[in-house]
Amino acid sequence: MEVIFWLGIAVITYTYIGYPLLLFLLVKLKRMIRPSVSLLFKENELPYVSLIIACYNEGEVLREKIQNTLSLDYPADKLNICFVTDGTSDGSERMVAEDERLTLFHSHERKGKNAAINRVLPLLDSPILIFCDANTFLNKEAIFKIVRHYKNENVGAVAGEKRVESIGELDRAGEGEGAYWKYESALKKWDAELKTVVGAAGELFSVRKELMEKVPDGILIEDFYVSVKVAQKGYKVVYEPDAYAVEGGSASISEERKRKVRISAGGLQAVWLFMPLLNIFKYGWLSFQYVSHRVLRWTLAPMFLVIVLLSNIYLAIDQQGLYIYLLVAQSLFYAFALMGKFTENMERSPKVFFIPFYFVFMNLSVFQGFFRLVSGRQSAVWEKAERAKATGSI
Repeated sequence: MEVIFWLGIAVITYTYIGYPLLLFLLVKLKRMIRPSVSLLFKENELPYVSLIIACYNEGEVLREKIQNTLSLDYPADKLNICFVTDGTSDGSERMVAEDERLTLFHSHERKGKNAAINRVLPLLDSPILIFCDANTFLNKEAIFKIVRHYKNENVGAVAGEKRVESIGELDRAGEGEGAYWKYESALKKWDAELKTVVGAAGELFSVRKELMEKVPDGILIEDFYVSVKVAQKGYKVVYEPDAYAVEGGSASISEERKRKVRISAGGLQAVWLFMPLLNIFKYGWLSFQYVSHRVLRWTLAPMFLVIVLLSNIYLAIDQQGLYIYLLVAQSLFYAFALMGKFTENMERSPKVFFIPFYFVFMNLSVFQGFFRLVSGRQSAVWEKAERAKATGSI
């Protein structure tokens, strides 16, 4: 029982603390041994780009999104702004059609984001594709900051940064999500410096069209699928923190749960689909990063959280001593998580409660995602999660 307990502690610690520290040290070492030199496009040699925005009933924010998109700092004659509106019922397609500077791809039938993207890809002739969500706002330099990396022929994709805007004192879901994405952004930055980003966020990412494969039906997180496919082919997925997409946090914890459960189900699906990446003899650093950053977080770490708690209870009763103190520490952590849940709507809820709550909530979502995946109840068509409206000021 002691072996299981300490093995669980080791896996959990490595997943959330050990790997980030190891990654940071490896990047520092790499900078000293072999400083990186970036090959970047100059403004007079920028390529033609298609910016693809898939939207479903985003009428509430669409006019602001259009205004934000048209204000992006990139030559208008080299930027094709494409809105893909499938199955909308709020007149979103009419808003897009009003402006001749925009390209509209509309279908009356809603088949999901994957089908929408697959439908328009053959109609685009630009070498660089950029994807972003309709409910996000980009900084003015985002397109240029992303595209300049393609000067390097080894770069196959570019991941932008996702920023979550917390709206007001009671936006606890936004605070938790925002803290998580700051942590995740640091990991992506170091991952990219070491070898490659392992999975881009769909809020803002880019890929060479020649490397863009058709997204199979049933894929739950297409952004992760596309970017990992690029890395699997031997190309680098770089991270560009100066190209960012801002969105409001989920409107509530229940709305955030929709996202987390779907992403968890998609992550578990990806672990199965990308089983070949576990072969470290073939994929080297990519395998190391993939397992450390993704596989453990979606598989062993959540499972060991349960095992560590149960085995700690047994060991505290059987051996006492150190295990009693460790059980008290675990109990306090989960008590803080419960307090975070009970005080989420209170104006003065301490953040010391909400961070443990979001961590537990995130790991519980993995179990929910697993059951939805194996039961076949997780649809590939997004169930829209309500979000607080971002201010749109970048």
